[in-house]
Order: sequence, then structure tokens, then C-alpha cells
Amino acid sequence: MRVMPGTRALRTLVVAGRHLNFTRAADELGLTPAAVSYQIKEFEDQLGVQLFTRTSRHIRLTEAGTVICDAASEALEGLNRAMTRVRKMSRGGEQLRVTVDPQFATKWLMRRVELFRGRHPGIELRFDVTYELRDFELDDVDVAIRFGTGRYTGLKADRLFDNVVVPVCSPKLLTHGKPLLEPRDLQEHTLAHIEWSRQGVTWPNWRMWMAAAGVADFDDSRTIVFGSSSDAVEAALAGEAVALADFAMVASDLSEGRLIRPFELSIRVPSEFAYYLVYPAGQANDPRIVAFRDWITEEARAVQI
Repeated sequence: MRVMPGTRALRTLVVAGRHLNFTRAADELGLTPAAVSYQIKEFEDQLGVQLFTRTSRHIRLTEAGTVICDAASEALEGLNRAMTRVRKMSRGGEQLRVTVDPQFATKWLMRRVELFRGRHPGIELRFDVTYELRDFELDDVDVAIRFGTGRYTGLKADRLFDNVVVPVCSPKLLTHGKPLLEPRDLQEHTLAHIEWSRQGVTWPNWRMWMAAAGVADFDDSRTIVFGSSSDAVEAALAGEAVALADFAMVASDLSEGRLIRPFELSIRVPSEFAYYLVYPAGQANDPRIVAFRDWITEEARAVQI
């Protein structure tokens, strides 16, 4: 019986087959190009077939290399899925792992976590705070809170908010800055917003808000575009700008007086996109997920405009 290569060699093969460049594969793997080349050669010797053709300038997968590389990729993915199931089994039924983006975690979820723990002391919450999208079969997570369409194959998605964008600023801006008596007065201040567009839907910006407010000759030369809503809100908290912000994300700042709404006019984000609680459809009756779902949807309803 021929001895099969280990998982490390399989990963080296898959990465090398994807890059078709031993130097780039080495960078991803944290190895030297020579080490990658040696592992591939050892793999070929073990199998008794050539996996790559090499010239002075290029490498290419052979027909056999393509077959083995595809099989190695499937094998590694299968092992990763099995290891994820094992990790979930080993941590027992008391822990619930939640993956969530940093903005939602900081501005909304973490401020309410103790309420959940008080209601469900037997469930231990663990958080994976990241902008990366996790795979429930490959990553050790149970539920996700994500902004999107809510249409995900094999997953259940419960809508949390109807996103509403409102202007916010620090109270000290009104104390020390130029007065805000009507929407047009905002043009005397620095205005902050984000630019975001997907599938034909554009996140409300200052030009859209001003149009809704009846300011037809809006000059956007004093606007600042941030990469994330969190950055725009921080500028408002610092008294440096009036920001357009998702109401749910600033509800706590508003209720505690760190921010105010200089004008009540709001714009609803098109309903195609929202924050959702997402989890595998087959786990919809898991008591931990049911408890978290019931709690978070109740909390979300409490901050709607």
C-alpha cells in the first residue's frame, strides 16, 4: 500500500496549485520557496507521478496534478468541516459563539450583553468580532449578525432593524458652533457620511438628506466621506462634524446625551438591506439559538423609530 502524504503536504500542494508560483505559495504558507519545492517533489516521489511541469519561467499543473490537487482540496475541506463539528461537540451545550461585525458589536450589542446574561445565566456567550464572513460548516460559530439581504442558502435569517439614517452631533457643537435653526444651516458645519452602494441600492448621504429637507442648492464641498459609519459617528462624538448615522447604532449615545438629533428628519434605507440574525436552518430549534434570537429581536424592536 502506498503511503499517502500528510495534511501539511496536501495544503502545500493546494496552495501551490492555486498560485502556480512557489514564491507566492511560500509567502502564504510561511515557508521558503525551496521548502515548497522540496515538499512538492517529495509528494511526487511518494505518488510516483509528476504533478507540475517546471520551466525557467513558469510552472503548470499536469493532468494528474489537477486531479490530485482537486482531490486534496476536497479532502482538506472535509477535514476542516469535521474538525468544526468536533470543536462544537467538545465545548458542550452551554456555550453560544456569535460572529458579529465590529460596528454592531461596539455600538449596539456589547452595551446590552449583560441583559442577556441576566436572563440566561446558563448560556455562555463567546464573540468572534470581525468583518470577515464566516462559514458555519468551517468556522466554530453558531450564529451571525450581519448586514445584507437576508437571503442565504441553507440559512435562516431574522431581520433585526429597519435601518433609518438620522443626522447626529455632539451637544457641544450647538453650544460653541454656528446655530442650527433650519436644515440649510448645516452647510456652515462639517458634514460626515459614508459612501456605500450595492445591487443598485445607495446608502443615504448628505445630498439625499438635504433634498428630502428641501435644500435644492446644497453645496457638498464641506462634506467628509468616511470608510465606516463608526468613524463618522466618532467625528460627531468629538464635536468635529454632524454625521449621518444609522439610528439603531447611535440609540444609546442619543439616550445617554452624548449625541443629539439637530433635526428630526430621517431617511429609511431601502428594505433590501438590513441587519439580520443568521444561523443554520437545521439548528433553528437549538435552545441556545432560540433564547438568543428571542432576546435580540426583542431588544431590536425597542430601538426602532
